[in-house]
Amino acid sequence: MITLFIVLLSIFVLLYLVSMFMGKEMHIERTINMNRPKSVVFEYLKQTKNQDYFSVWNMKDPNMTKSYTGQDGTVGFSYSWDSPTDKSVGAGKQTITEIIEGERIVYQIAFERPMKNVAQSQFLLKQISETETAVTWDFNG
Repeated sequence: MITLFIVLLSIFVLLYLVSMFMGKEMHIERTINMNRPKSVVFEYLKQTKNQDYFSVWNMKDPNMTKSYTGQDGTVGFSYSWDSPTDKSVGAGKQTITEIIEGERIVYQIAFERPMKNVAQSQFLLKQISETETAVTWDFNG
């Protein structure tokens, strides 16, 4: 009995120590070059509803429930989703929190499922030439 207790206690202590050294923050960043002028790319990305055409998560469950609040492409616009059939898509709300015209679009994302979490994401645009734009997407949570 004492041996079992010591083994279980050792496992819990080990798990606790491992969790202390694991990162609590996550940062993902990707950049792609688009063969379009910066103004065209920015206007397209500013419309949150366009994410249905390029977001892996939006395309993963085409039958998820979506609702919108406010005017798309403006600060305060919110997009909510709920996918009861695909656990990886889950449910949540994405809100535009900042727009720096032609440069950056910032979002707050509040996840409800599969786990509660609040994160920030943004699109950053950089003109490479008259007809080419670098788009960097980052996610911090």
